[in-house]
Amino acid sequence: MSKARIDARFAALKAEGRAAFVAYVMAGDPDAATAAKILEGLPAAGADLIELGFPFSDPMAEGPPIQRAAQRALKAGMTLSGVFDLARGFRAADATTPLILMGYMNLIVTRGIEAFARDAADAGVDGVIVVDCPPEEAGPLADALDAAQVSLIRLATPTSDDMRLKTIVRRTSGFVYYVSVAGVTGVKEADAAEVAPHVARVRAASGLPVAVGFGIKTPERAAAIARVADAAVVGSALVDEIAEAVEMNEDVTQRVLSKVSSLAKAVRSARVGQTTV
Repeated sequence: MSKARIDARFAALKAEGRAAFVAYVMAGDPDAATAAKILEGLPAAGADLIELGFPFSDPMAEGPPIQRAAQRALKAGMTLSGVFDLARGFRAADATTPLILMGYMNLIVTRGIEAFARDAADAGVDGVIVVDCPPEEAGPLADALDAAQVSLIRLATPTSDDMRLKTIVRRTSGFVYYVSVAGVTGVKEADAAEVAPHVARVRAASGLPVAVGFGIKTPERAAAIARVADAAVVGSALVDEIAEAVEMNEDVTQRVLSKVSSLAKAVRSARVGQTTV
């Protein structure tokens, strides 16, 4: 069922004529109980797909907001087993929303690649993005995830030329994640006009939907990206809401889901009047 959930969601959104809104949150941020409540509320708030980060002490692709989110989660005791528990709890209540794990290879190797893939499938995970696993080294992981019917979702970047794209999209399924800016998450802003031709190129090379992330913080920016891509991914802006709510002693879940709602509404209305991407 796992891979099918991603394909079904993008097919349904294509039929509706709109892009997906993808919400990224860090597992265990600010604690396991609150993270579970946030996860549970994301679909009703407008998240079409969910990326769930698994915290790591050296998240090299992340800017300061997600780095701090990982530190909060680790300090609160989150583990990879805890991530699977969160995923399992979410899936028990929601049978349709695709859930993607996003993180780093160290924890996967430590657990064991085959065990990781089996545990992900058993927890109801649909796909995995491993930021620091190059395609040339991904064979064992791809084999294990294929056997478990979990998508391996790869990253393409502004520096991925046509030859490199052929390598990137091989054995990729579900969708391709296009990194809209050169650099880490949450620092620079994505420019839809610059992103559009790259999205078209990645889509043509892969035959898959293209989700754009790493530079989207506002509803306006999310809407602009939704007009040229198959999905807009927001992460840093959401974990910033968590940090600020904790600091201000506010209701963390309510604040995050309110932000998700505003972003999702912008994405859902972005193509009104358009007939094609």
